[in-house]
Amino acid sequence: MASTTSSPLPTIVPLGAVDPHLVEELLDAAFGEGRQARTAYRIREGMGWLPGLSFAALDDEDYLVATIQLWPVALTDPDRRAHPLLMVGPVAVMPGRQGEGFGKALMATSLAAADQLGGASALPQMLIGDFDYYSQWDFSAAHTGGWRCPGPWERERLLARTANAAVLPREGMLGPWIG
Repeated sequence: MASTTSSPLPTIVPLGAVDPHLVEELLDAAFGEGRQARTAYRIREGMGWLPGLSFAALDDEDYLVATIQLWPVALTDPDRRAHPLLMVGPVAVMPGRQGEGFGKALMATSLAAADQLGGASALPQMLIGDFDYYSQWDFSAAHTGGWRCPGPWERERLLARTANAAVLPREGMLGPWIG
């Protein structure tokens, strides 16, 4: 009889419980030291991540192996009305530990927390990422075709998730939530 081994479930803790220097080291390891120049950083510029929606994953030896941050951002429509959104990411997993389920566990935890905040009227979420991966949580580019970013981006990687697509403006510029 063949035995199967599975990775133990990660321990998920609030991101605020982790030393910020360790988080920065993980982000550098996952994305490189030039990560702050990316468009995602411009979208959330000046904002702090949301403590109740941002988490860290620890392995079975309590080492930090992954983080997820959610941020308050807005899509400002052509009439200059700001529509609040939650920006998901970065989802960072330590190189060498990717594919072990840490990112999926963090996505499930953060999105469940975001959905609980508002039920059916939860704030829409957006991210810049791979559709093939993020579609498992109902992210798609179906409603973001007229959205713009303050920097370079690939249109097919600008994804949104919402329970009510009617609340999403057809066009606008993404940026920090200043409300």
